Amino acid sequence: MLRIFVDSGSSIKQDEKKRYGVEIIPLKILLGDKEYSDGIDLSMDFFYSRLIDDGLFPKTSLPSLEDTEKEIMKYVGQGDEVLILPISSGISGTYNTFRLMFEEYPQVRVVDTKTAVGGVRILVEEVNKYRDKGLDYIVEKLEELIPRIRVVAIPETLEYLHRGGRLSKAAYVAGSLAQVKPIITFDDGHVKVMSKAIGLKRAMMMLAKLVEDECDPAYSIVPSYTYSNKNLVDLIKMTGHKFLPAMAHQDNLDPAIACHWGPNAFGYIFVRK
Repeated sequence: MLRIFVDSGSSIKQDEKKRYGVEIIPLKILLGDKEYSDGIDLSMDFFYSRLIDDGLFPKTSLPSLEDTEKEIMKYVGQGDEVLILPISSGISGTYNTFRLMFEEYPQVRVVDTKTAVGGVRILVEEVNKYRDKGLDYIVEKLEELIPRIRVVAIPETLEYLHRGGRLSKAAYVAGSLAQVKPIITFDDGHVKVMSKAIGLKRAMMMLAKLVEDECDPAYSIVPSYTYSNKNLVDLIKMTGHKFLPAMAHQDNLDPAIACHWGPNAFGYIFVRK
């Protein structure tokens, strides 16, 4: 039997585990002087109250390695195959840590997804098409799909990405000019400024056109946001109607990712044609 593990940077919620057929490894979040397990003992309301009202800057760290190893080896011991899909190695050390932990076990595969949040959701949906095909076939399919996944988002500020070490100082300075709205993407698993626009509306129009030009609506489109979905709703209204059926739901990103984007970021994750 195939067991799929993702970390909480996938933004797959605990109550969605059955739907996606996954186990979720919670990343750790340090808020002030207390550490929390993402999606387990940290609510959205409390997280944003500390982030916005108290002005705390959260830090993320690796999940419990002891708990993760115990859970995965339980399945290995009963003869199951295990596929681990952590968020991109370009923004987290989870991939390399798990790769080293399980490199001696051929029935365990760790794939560098080179994406996060909705991108991992899309990869899990792909795996579920081929659950009975074996690990080699599934990994081959994932490696074909990974380069096609596009994450595009408009943050309210670049401060959180920069302070969290996900965006260079040069990119931060260039994208923080007055009236400039940067569009952020993943480039080979790393966070980059893809383009800039003067004003929020123009940035949203650019993002909507990008979907029109590039998106393959045969795959899911994951509209995502942090804290407030107001701008996301406006963006969806600008997006072509033919893409709406592929948008299953709006994803309010889990704290492990939201802490790097800050409140009021929004965007799309989709698959290129």
